[in-house]
Amino acid sequence: MSDPRQVLVVGGGAAGLLCAGFAARAGCAVTVAEAKARPARKILVTGKGRCNLTNNCTPEEFLREVHGGAKFLSGAIRGWTPQDTMALFEDLGVPLKTERGRRVFPVSDRAMDVADALTRFCRESGVRIRQGRARALVMDGDRVTGVRCQDGSVLSGAAVVLATGGMSYPATGSDGSGYGLARQAGHRITPLRPSLVRVDCRDPFCADLSGLSLKNVALSLWRQGGKKPLYKELGEMLFTHTGVSGPLVLSASAYMDGAAGDYAMAVDLKPGLTPEQLDARLLRDLDDNKNRDLGNTLRLLLPRAMVPVVLALCAIPPDTKGHQLTRAQRLRLAETVKGFPLHPLSLGPMEEAVVTAGGVALEEVDPKTMASRLVGGLYFAGEMLDLDGYTGGYNLQIAFCTGRAAARGAAAQILLQEEPKNP
Repeated sequence: MSDPRQVLVVGGGAAGLLCAGFAARAGCAVTVAEAKARPARKILVTGKGRCNLTNNCTPEEFLREVHGGAKFLSGAIRGWTPQDTMALFEDLGVPLKTERGRRVFPVSDRAMDVADALTRFCRESGVRIRQGRARALVMDGDRVTGVRCQDGSVLSGAAVVLATGGMSYPATGSDGSGYGLARQAGHRITPLRPSLVRVDCRDPFCADLSGLSLKNVALSLWRQGGKKPLYKELGEMLFTHTGVSGPLVLSASAYMDGAAGDYAMAVDLKPGLTPEQLDARLLRDLDDNKNRDLGNTLRLLLPRAMVPVVLALCAIPPDTKGHQLTRAQRLRLAETVKGFPLHPLSLGPMEEAVVTAGGVALEEVDPKTMASRLVGGLYFAGEMLDLDGYTGGYNLQIAFCTGRAAARGAAAQILLQEEPKNP
């Protein structure tokens, strides 16, 4: 090994670049091995190209938005908070703004600014970024000493950090190859599935409503036969040719651990009205439009495209006059408006998911340092770990805080087992 202070970071995404920069600032020689010609490619597709890089909340609030693994992440998020992330990017010349839901974006609305800032952070800290796809770990007994690349070259490191991402958006380099490296070291990979992804439904009306965006609605998700919703939130969603998508649906998908068909969803199209208030509203509209077709009158209450769908679900002919609607029909109509049913069929494909749920089993990783508990010299950061959060900047913050923890852990190991200085 040419440099006993060498930290090798495999993966030049959000977690890997932040880890590399901090390890270099702590006094280590750092090389990043990135499969693509340019690093941080996946960042460019986050937040619809705007990059929701964190959530402006407290660590306690943050941990409530983590889907499993909150206890594991507790130390890392307190060691590198969302406010620390915000301060870092402001210092790197990326002005930030906080929007609804405490979501943090660059003022420019350009994900490229965040990617460029991370790359600049590394280069200015002395990090060497090299293109190379790692295919196998190099082991010396029960210790990792480097990786062998696809071209046959070997990159060495006194500490090796795997930050190769999950399996979503493989064109950006996040192709799941890191899981094979982790398995080579003996690590267990928990079942992998897409998370924060669209939900395809059995309901044929989804195709008819494709492109319709709903705002200020409430989406509920529960397991078939269950009485208490697993998820209920107010926000936005949209219909696709095959089902539903949008922020509410993406968040709901994170709760769907089993087959999608084991779950049911419902949309409250008027969450601001109680059932009693909705009934009073319907009575008023019907009284004011006694001789109009219900298909026209309901446009006062619902989006135009939804009216025929809602009436069909209620088995009410659209040419029914206001004065002809029976009490039973009116109550069925109100029930459908407050609980528009959706029947999940499957989750969208892994390559379209925002994040990969599952990954390196957390019990095999030290939560303070992100070090492997099975072999020496190996660390993990970011989406490779069995950690994921809901929409709102939580997943990039997980990448940043685990990357920071891995940098400190690797630097401490290398620099005479001493706690590294604060960058």
